[in-house]
Amino acid sequence: MFGRFMPTEGKFFEIFNAHAKCIVDASRELELLIDNLDDAEIHKQNVQTNEKRADKLTHETIDLLHKTFITPLDRDEIHKLITTMDDILDLMEDVATAIFLYDVRQVTSEASQLAHICTATSIRVQKAVELLADMKRASEILKITEEIDRLESDADRVLRSAMSKLFREEDDVKTLIKLKAIYELLETITDKCEDVANIIEGIVLENA
Repeated sequence: MFGRFMPTEGKFFEIFNAHAKCIVDASRELELLIDNLDDAEIHKQNVQTNEKRADKLTHETIDLLHKTFITPLDRDEIHKLITTMDDILDLMEDVATAIFLYDVRQVTSEASQLAHICTATSIRVQKAVELLADMKRASEILKITEEIDRLESDADRVLRSAMSKLFREEDDVKTLIKLKAIYELLETITDKCEDVANIIEGIVLENA
């Protein structure tokens, strides 16, 4: 009886989708930044705009959790999902900011490769999130999470190769330190995407 007078569900899936779009948009801007440092300031600002937009969506989700009596997913799962998605954007902003703080004047093909993998992984995060509202499509969701895992492994391989090349061939210590930090941050983005994939897998296994 009491439950009938309480808010139910809320627009959680709508917020998830909007947040996932911010992830993809920021990732594309980060990739453009790395591939074209001449316009880096514009792309950095665009990354930051998406990060701020996503922050608001995260706060909106947490606020909804407090106000909603019946949620479509377990409350802890909702909180873990939205905060881990938000971590992805924080890392993207970290990369964009680091490039400016470290005064990076030139990036390598390996950094570009990692940025490309970040975008590919982000797109799959968005696809998996979009399908969460329909557990009849559980097999599709799990297939996408497997693709995210594969891409994260690809990023690991690129990182190892990039580090090996960097320490063999780069004589300038400052450049080495800068590129090492950028490589590691980019790879960590894919790690965080994999964390989101693992959360989504858990949701699917519990609810499908």
